[in-house]
Formats: sequence, structure tokens, C-alpha cells
Amino acid sequence: MSLRRTAAVAATTMLGAGVAAVAAGRYAADVALRPPGGRARPAGFEGPPLTVHATAAGQITLTRSLASRWPGTYVLTGPGRHAVVGAVLDVPSAPDTVVRRLERVDRGLLAPGDRVRLSPQLHLGDPRAALGLEHTDVTLPGELGALPAWYLPALRDVWVIAVHGLGTTREHAMNLLPFLHAMDLPVLVPAYRGDPGAPRLSDGIGHLGGAEWRDLDSAVRHALDHGARSVVLYGWSTGATMALRTAEYSPLRDRIGGLVLDSPVLDWRATLRALAGSRGVPRPLLPLAVRAAQGRARSRPESSGELPRPADPGIPTLLLHGPDDDIAPWDLSREMAERRPGLVSLHTVRQAPHAAMWNAGPESYEEALRRFLTPLL
Repeated sequence: MSLRRTAAVAATTMLGAGVAAVAAGRYAADVALRPPGGRARPAGFEGPPLTVHATAAGQITLTRSLASRWPGTYVLTGPGRHAVVGAVLDVPSAPDTVVRRLERVDRGLLAPGDRVRLSPQLHLGDPRAALGLEHTDVTLPGELGALPAWYLPALRDVWVIAVHGLGTTREHAMNLLPFLHAMDLPVLVPAYRGDPGAPRLSDGIGHLGGAEWRDLDSAVRHALDHGARSVVLYGWSTGATMALRTAEYSPLRDRIGGLVLDSPVLDWRATLRALAGSRGVPRPLLPLAVRAAQGRARSRPESSGELPRPADPGIPTLLLHGPDDDIAPWDLSREMAERRPGLVSLHTVRQAPHAAMWNAGPESYEEALRRFLTPLL
């Protein structure tokens, strides 16, 4: 074979391999960042479903696993099912099972053999139906179109804007609404692009806060236009990242009085790799997924190009995070608190999955939140 022929074959082979690598990377990135179909599945709750082995008065027996033994209060979800489970009970059970307190069943029935998943979202519906809290449905003018939101009125002129994260919906914020309401804080709970009722994602995948923060900025503007003296941004997971970016880039950032960041995504590459791996992407494809996501960031006109790590906040900030978060590295939260002592504080929660810091220990979580919020009012 001539040298020219050999070079042509080699070039064609390399081109084919390159195209395949690009396609594989896009596939892996889509798996990690595309919202799961059907019922929301929170990041960090991606493992295999649990099997219900038995139910009794106030008890449920589940497959023994790391997830089924997490301390705290969670929801069991499945097709047509929604049930709240509490602490692990010290009662006799088979070696491969665990017994938890069954707090209530909101939807459906639980029977032996059912396959269920854990979620941190304890409530269904809206604040009035789920919690008896009066609210108004409002519409925010987002960058891509109208954004639905809940507004819960209260006496103070400092508003909390609560924004959910990866794989969850506005319902996640309802875990904390009774606490915030008891502090007389008005709360705005917006949806953002990709959520039910909100504009669709332009390319079908989430951007880990890199574009979504503009929708949170619309919520800040709405609050200030409707009586807020200042706002506290309260975010979970990528919602926390959105809060950080809003505090950095918003034209209204001088009216943001504080940040509450639960399980913040501070290194999008690490989170992307963790998400892709938890959703079954083979390990060799994980670097390709990162490259594909970065390439998409450069090509989007609304993106800053490289999805940089959010800057350290220059305002009072409470971090709520723990070392058992396998989606967003906890070390980065610890380092942020160490860099900005006196301005950034860290409440460490152990044995808690991603964005479930409240679920693992509501009392200590709410006390840390109370101590942080009170001086801002």
C-alpha cells in the first residue's frame, strides 16, 4: 500500500474514532443532565429501587442497603405511591432487610413486592393543600418565558427565595416552608426553565445553574418590585449554584442580603461525572461527558463559556453540607468556609445524601438556619 493510501486510511480511521468519541460524549452528558422522565428523581437517589418486604401498623420492612438505612425522614415513591418513612427501628428483622417507621401514606398502597425509591421531597401538591399555608400563584417574566411561582405572604420585608435543585421540583422547598413561615418571612418559590409549567430547556438538558440563574434573577426582581427590602436566596444543589451565580452576576446583587446553600454544586465537572456514573454511564466515557458538556457551554450564547466554578460569596452565607454527599463534593464547601471566616459558616451534616441535609437532622438544621437568618432581618 502506498504511503498516500496508508495516510488516507489512517485519517479515515481517526476521523471515525473522533466522531464516535464525540457521539459517546454527547450521549453520556445527556444521560447525566437530561431530567429523568416521569416523576422527578433527585440526584443522589439514583441507585436501584428498594423492595417492600412487609408492612405492619406504623412499620415498613425494606431491602437492606445504604440508602434504606439513612437516618432521618424521607419519602418512598413509586407509580401511584407516596409514603413518608421515619427512623430506622431497632426491631428483629431478616439479615437482608431493615425496618423503618411508617409515618403516613399520602397516595396509593404499599404491598410486599412493590419497588420504591427514596426521595427528600416529603410533600405533594402546593403549600395550601399539603401544609395548610396560604399562598398566591404568581407568574414571573423569565428570560425564556413565563415562570410559575408560589408566594407565601408574611410580615417582614426580607423575602426568602427558595429554589430547588437537580431532579426535584418546587415541592422540595415545602420541607422548610413551615419553619420560614413561623419566622414571619415572606417566601417566593419559583419554577425555572425545564420545570413543569415553565419554558422547556432549549437543548433538552440542564446546565447545572450556568444558564438557569437568570430565572432566579427574575425572581429577585419580582420580590424587590413587590415590597421586599432585601432578599435571602435559599438553594439546594444546582439551586444553590444558581444562588451563588445570581449573587455574583445580577445587576441587583446589592439587594441580596444573604445566601443559604444546601449541598451546593461547586465543581460542575465532579458533579457531572458523579451523575453520569450513578445513571449507568461506563467509567471510560466520563471524561468524554465532561468535554461534551463544556463544548455545549461554549456554543450557547447565554453561557459564559466555560461554566467556571462559582466565586466565593461576598455576603453572609450559610452552607449546609456533609461528607457523605456523593454528588457534590463536601470538601469544597469546607474550603469555602475556611477561606471566608466570619462571613461564611458551615453546618456539617453527616450520613445524609445529596440535598437531603434537612431530612437527616431537621432540628439541628433548623437551629443553624434560625441563628443565621435572625441577624439579617
